[in-house]
Amino acid sequence: MGLGGVNLTQLLIILVIVVLVFGTKKLKNIGSDLGGALKGFKSAMKDDESKNQQTQIEEENDTFDVKAEKVEETVEEKQA
Repeated sequence: MGLGGVNLTQLLIILVIVVLVFGTKKLKNIGSDLGGALKGFKSAMKDDESKNQQTQIEEENDTFDVKAEKVEETVEEKQA
């Protein structure tokens, strides 16, 4: 048994029918379009991930800046 109850001979028969219906040139175009779409999707995911990391770093820096300002205010109050 193969994938989900479909064995190798059934897969080959399906492949032959698909090639007869669409033709090899059309299947090649579909494959390259699908590959391009996947490449674009991966690129977008990487860009989004790097933006999220940059946003997180900026938020941490902002938190650090706020804490530093509070410390400076406390030091100034104690000196006064």
